[in-house]
Amino acid sequence: MPKFNTRLKAIKIALKPIKGSLLVAKPSIIGDVSFNRAVILLVEHSEDGTIGFILNKPLEYSLVDFIPEIKNEIPVHNGGPVEQDNLYYIHTIPYLIANSIPITNGLYWGGDFEQVTAGIQSGTITKNDIQFFLGYSGWDANQLEQEIEGETWVVKENEHQQEIIKKYCPAMWRNFMVALGGSYSVWANAPENPNNN
Repeated sequence: MPKFNTRLKAIKIALKPIKGSLLVAKPSIIGDVSFNRAVILLVEHSEDGTIGFILNKPLEYSLVDFIPEIKNEIPVHNGGPVEQDNLYYIHTIPYLIANSIPITNGLYWGGDFEQVTAGIQSGTITKNDIQFFLGYSGWDANQLEQEIEGETWVVKENEHQQEIIKKYCPAMWRNFMVALGGSYSVWANAPENPNNN
């Protein structure tokens, strides 16, 4: 059996979404405003469904645009197409934010928003500790598994763990394509809209 087939089997085995893992959009997602070139952190995954936040789609807003009393330019990201009138957050500081929900490896989401605003105003909480999102990405029971089977997503371990909050950069998706290698690396340098080629 050729070596590449063995490698493909290994990749197939790894394609199991779990809480705390990353979803990387395959290049085949073209024209989807929310998910084209998205990297998503899964914060909840169970038999009831899946919730995640897009890490690499910053908006042209900062936190002060939504909460004027916070005089801080913490960026806000597009978390996904669901409930885009709500603000969500992931963080690494559960000891400063009561009722935080554990994700994995030192990452949490949600918690007492009054403590969040007070911590940001006092400087105790910085953009290195927390990432904000408008909306979230959601899948019904078994929907995500079907999309993965349909070659829409690659599931990756979050190797950066809690440091993923600091690892945001515009080239995040491209870097994952390069790391995946093979035909994916070809897409790393392709234009976002193939019509611009």
